[in-house]
Amino acid sequence: MLTERFLRHRRGARLEPEERARLEEAISEVRQIGPRTTIVHAGDPLDYSTLLLDGFLSRYIDDREGLRQLVAVHVPGDFVDLHAFPLKVLDHDVATMTAASIAIVPHAELNTIVHDMPGIVQKLWFSTLIDAAIYRAWLFRLGRLDAVGRVAHFLCEINTRLVSAGLSDGSRFALGITQADLAEICGLTTVHVNRVLRHLRQERLCVFRSSRVEIADPERLALRAQFDPAYLYIDAAPAIASSARELVSA
Repeated sequence: MLTERFLRHRRGARLEPEERARLEEAISEVRQIGPRTTIVHAGDPLDYSTLLLDGFLSRYIDDREGLRQLVAVHVPGDFVDLHAFPLKVLDHDVATMTAASIAIVPHAELNTIVHDMPGIVQKLWFSTLIDAAIYRAWLFRLGRLDAVGRVAHFLCEINTRLVSAGLSDGSRFALGITQADLAEICGLTTVHVNRVLRHLRQERLCVFRSSRVEIADPERLALRAQFDPAYLYIDAAPAIASSARELVSA
């Protein structure tokens, strides 16, 4: 089922079988997109929203010199631009970071779904509120953490989200992004990110190599990151989640 990862293990937003089946029926097509491809341009009118099935996507904004600022990273199961349903345009671009598979859900179908199945409205809204919670954590990460903390926090967050999607065992996962991507995510230079990753490796906290991440000590990494996964609203979070919450609050 193409929608199986959407809201998977999200606390208080479990989709009923008939709701998930109806969303499945609403998908008009599945597209395979190559890496580093912009799929939504800021300001372009939209009559559909995108469900990410496989790969990684980013939201980004370019400055006047054409330099990119990443403002979000999406993992499989995310309804990437569901907020385009009421807005009809986005104020930022959306692009693939890796090769990706996306499902197209026309807004006309979403209109029919929310009319015929009112109970699903709150769950779709829940999805956009999770996006907002992640944005707030993003601001905290960039505004309050040092370089090591920023990278550690992002890796803890992405690990927890991938566990929810069934794509991490809690300490090992594929992350097909570059150090330059990680620099843009964390507001650092590529050289600085290289030093941070070396530090995390030397401290036996985490290794990021060849598009694979292995978290050697999830609890210590979460503590270093000041990572509390509560904002992700995940029921079946990995061991890192409960342990991190206890450590950060201690």
